[in-house]
Amino acid sequence: MKPGIHPAYGPVVFRDRAAGFAFLTRSTATSDKTVRWEDGNTYPVIDVEISSASHPFYTGTARVLDTAGRVERFERRYGKHGTR
Repeated sequence: MKPGIHPAYGPVVFRDRAAGFAFLTRSTATSDKTVRWEDGNTYPVIDVEISSASHPFYTGTARVLDTAGRVERFERRYGKHGTR
């Protein structure tokens, strides 16, 4: 890698406050806020709105949409072709 052109890459804690879930990883993202981690060290923390702990797909609460039925219902209601 060419020196001096890449951002700093280091440990960062990503925290999903809604789910009470946090994980330590490495990233180029930075933050002014810090948190004391389980190992006793202090790391920058980035709060995220959604993570695997709160996303409906991963938690099993995702709804399956019947898109074919919606299209057919729309075509029945408004016709297949628009009026011009």
